[in-house]
Amino acid sequence: MPVEIRPSEFSMVFFDAAEIQGIVEKLVAEVGLPADVSVTVEIDETTPMGRARVASLDPILITAESGALEDVKAPRKLSEVGTLDVIGKLLFSVRDRLNPAFGDPPADDDLTLQESVAWEVFCVGRLGRLGHPVQRQRRLYQFRNRHGFTDAADAAFDRLWSAEDLTWADITSASQGALAALPA
Repeated sequence: MPVEIRPSEFSMVFFDAAEIQGIVEKLVAEVGLPADVSVTVEIDETTPMGRARVASLDPILITAESGALEDVKAPRKLSEVGTLDVIGKLLFSVRDRLNPAFGDPPADDDLTLQESVAWEVFCVGRLGRLGHPVQRQRRLYQFRNRHGFTDAADAAFDRLWSAEDLTWADITSASQGALAALPA
């Protein structure tokens, strides 16, 4: 499983490419991606913004602005926990997209906010079960903001958070069910 980090040396942030590579290699194995898969993580250190996304599935390319991996209490320094969270969530979405049984979700830019948040809940829940620190309450609040502060939204969140194997249809069904329970 070759993992490449670009750039290999950072000049604007205090990141260590070898440390990031180790985190990504560990996650690739834990998430269950094929052993022969190659992953490139391209980090834009010129911006403190925090966007991270899967730019390509073949080959796997993850792009991230340095703020996505930064320690919020120590600017320009890498957060191991934050990196695990961001990259782990994206690698689970890659695994889902590569699994024919998962279904055929729209491109990331074509997802509704509700679909995107529901899928993130499913990904981060699995990451937490691997033993990585995750912020369940943060994800619940984000889910409620997009699906409503209702019992149905909480039930949908719990289903997504605790599930091991869902399909794209299951995720959209949970999201739509929560939205249907909103008062008119």
